Formats: sequence, C-alpha cells, structure tokens
Amino acid sequence: MEAKYADLYRKFGLNVVYYRKMMWLTQLELAELLDISRSHIGMIELGNVGVSFDLLFKMCEVFKIKPKDLFDFRD
Repeated sequence: MEAKYADLYRKFGLNVVYYRKMMWLTQLELAELLDISRSHIGMIELGNVGVSFDLLFKMCEVFKIKPKDLFDFRD
C-alpha cells in the first residue's frame, strides 16, 4: 500500500466497521462469513491492508449493499 493512499484505506476500513456494526456482527462472526481470519478483518478495519475484488464482493453480499457503498467516504 502506498502511503499517499493510507487515508483512503482508513476510510474504507471505517465503512467496513460501520456496516459490520449495523448487522450486529463481531469481527469473528464477519471473518467466518467471509472465510478469512479475525485478524485480517481487524487489519482491514484499521486500514492496514487492502482487499481483493472477491473479498469486496463477498462483503457486499453479507452486508446486502453495493460496492459503491463501501467507497462512500463522507466525513
């Protein structure tokens, strides 16, 4: 990840947190639904790692949202 995009990764992660909490899911529960580790979810939510399109689309299925919703970076 390039440093110049760090803020965008962080905002994406905050959106993941928002939708996870809207569904009353823990990090572990979401990780199980996405077939990844809980620590990976934590790193995504903190903006430390990016996600593949496959994982992005799985998240959208779980959250019942469109991909654009995860990229809505309103302040």
